[in-house]
Amino acid sequence: MTRVCFYLIVFLFLSALSGQEKDTSGGNFSGLAYLDYLDIIYHHNPDIEGQNGFYFRRIYLTYDYKFDISFSSRIRLEMNNEGNYISENAMVPFVKDAWLKYKLTDHQFILGISSPPTFAVIEKIWGYRSVEKTPLDLQRMASSRDFGLAAKGNFSTGLLKYHIMFSNGSSNKQEVDKGKSFMLSLGLYPAKEFVFEAYGEFSDYPGPYNACTYQGFLGYVSNSIRAGLQYSNQTIEEPDTANTKRRVLSGFIIGKLSDRVIALGRVDRMFDPNPAGQRVAYTPFDDTTPFVVFILGIDWTIIKNLSMIPNIQYTLYDEKEDGSTPKNDFYGRLTFYWQFK
Repeated sequence: MTRVCFYLIVFLFLSALSGQEKDTSGGNFSGLAYLDYLDIIYHHNPDIEGQNGFYFRRIYLTYDYKFDISFSSRIRLEMNNEGNYISENAMVPFVKDAWLKYKLTDHQFILGISSPPTFAVIEKIWGYRSVEKTPLDLQRMASSRDFGLAAKGNFSTGLLKYHIMFSNGSSNKQEVDKGKSFMLSLGLYPAKEFVFEAYGEFSDYPGPYNACTYQGFLGYVSNSIRAGLQYSNQTIEEPDTANTKRRVLSGFIIGKLSDRVIALGRVDRMFDPNPAGQRVAYTPFDDTTPFVVFILGIDWTIIKNLSMIPNIQYTLYDEKEDGSTPKNDFYGRLTFYWQFK
């Protein structure tokens, strides 16, 4: 099935190449950075409780090049601290994006390492990756990049949008197995302020197991308020064992208080323990029980393209089967976000 989808995307891509127009070429550099002062006020892991310090959670250096009106390309490097509170390694850049894009009116074809459809719309409306990742990204249920062939565009003057991707399923790393991933999102935009997106993914991972993910998202955007509600369900199917399920419900609201001040809040409810919780960078979670994550912050724009965002993240854990409850997690963070173009 995934091979059929791949050949279909290739056919559409090659069919679109006819009739391309030429334009003046050119390129430009851009970049951004998220710098935190992080204080772990209390934590379920006593080894990192009380730890504090400065961290770069993200540095981007990007070069975008436009060949003509149809073809463009991007190379992006990322650097960051490892966020495991153990390593003392210096930051090492790695390739985050490397793609070639062909645009034909309302449709685009992308080859290389690019953003999958998993949470592209959600992250755009959330708009505060500088504070925290979107839920599936944060909980290591999905990757923010994948290597493959994608197509996206819209029909009916933007009423219906699609994003489809056939990929290695190994993030931005090289392929080392026979498994592949197939992802599809369909977004309905009935009015300028509203979007409803449905998403599905099937991944054939190394070894005898598969993963299926589906989610729904409802978003609202106006001049003064942005809000979103997301439900995601992921099942990892393994032979001769019980399936592993991870379900999350997330809601956020962002309000403009003035021209330079914005308030933001988000709540994520994990209905199942997350086996990957302890490996989450910067904010590791207990992996034995469900939990709720609360995020609050204030974004103050100091000058254009430079913000200071004091924010807190609090994790409230459920009681475990043995009757005990992990100590809750409380992070205080002062985030600086800047970009240049």
